Amino acid sequence: MLTVAIAGASGRMGRLLLEQVAASENTKLVGALEHAGSPELGADAGALVGRPWGVRIVSDPVVALQGADVVIDFSSASATPDVVRAAAAAGVACVVGTTGLSAEAEEALREAAKKIPLLAAPNMSLGVQVLAHALAETLRLLGSDWDVEIIETHHRAKRDAPSGTALRLADVVMRSRDLTHDDLKHGRHGASAQRTLSEVGMHAVRGGDVVGDHTVLLAGAGERIELTHKATSRAVFAAGALRAARWLKGRAPGRYTIGDVLGIAG
Repeated sequence: MLTVAIAGASGRMGRLLLEQVAASENTKLVGALEHAGSPELGADAGALVGRPWGVRIVSDPVVALQGADVVIDFSSASATPDVVRAAAAAGVACVVGTTGLSAEAEEALREAAKKIPLLAAPNMSLGVQVLAHALAETLRLLGSDWDVEIIETHHRAKRDAPSGTALRLADVVMRSRDLTHDDLKHGRHGASAQRTLSEVGMHAVRGGDVVGDHTVLLAGAGERIELTHKATSRAVFAAGALRAARWLKGRAPGRYTIGDVLGIAG
C-alpha cells in the first residue's frame, strides 16, 4: 500500500490526482495541503471528487505529510520550496510536478535530494519522455547543420512561458550540440531577425483551453522534420505522477527523472 499526501490538493491537477487515488486499490490518501488562504481549508479532500475519506485539507505541510510515503506536489512555484523542505525534514519521498520554479526552489530540490528520493519533472507523461528520447536520437543522426525551433502551445491561463517541457526539450538540444541557455532565441521581431546556426528558437503560444502541445522543428536544406507531442487530457500527467510516486517509494536519496521510472534515457 502506498500512502500519499497531495500538495495543491484542490487545484486542477490536485483534483485529478485525487481521482487517480480513488481509482487505485493500492494507494491511500493520508494528507492534503493547500495555501493558507484557500477556501477549501478544513474540507474533506475526498469530497472534492465525490469520495469523502476523512482527510482534511490543511495549510501546514508538517501536518499534511504525517504518515505519507510520498508527497506529490502540484501546488505553486512559490509554495514548492516549503513543501520540499518539509518532505526532506520528515524523510518523505517527493514528486514535484509544479513548473516555473525559481532559483530558490531549484536549490531546495538540490538540498532535499541529499536526504530523500526526489523526482521533479515539468511533464509526467510517457509520450513526452519518448519525444525527448526521439529528439536526442534524431539530433545525433542529423548532425549540427540543421536548424532547431521549439514551439509550445498552452491554454490562455498558463502563467509561465516558455513551458517547463519546452525548456527540457531545449536542454536535450543544448546537450547534443554543446550549447548554453544564451543560445536560446525567444521569438523574433524587427528588421534584422536572421537566425544563426547555433541558436535554438523558442516560441510560446497561448490560447483557448489547449492542454499542451510541443513541437520540435528540425529544418535542413530542402527538407524538414517535425517531432510533436499533443496532450489531450491532464489525466495523463496525474497518472504519470502517481506512477512516479510508486516507483520512488523506498529508493535511496537522490535526484531521479521520469526517464528513470520508465527506463528510457533522454
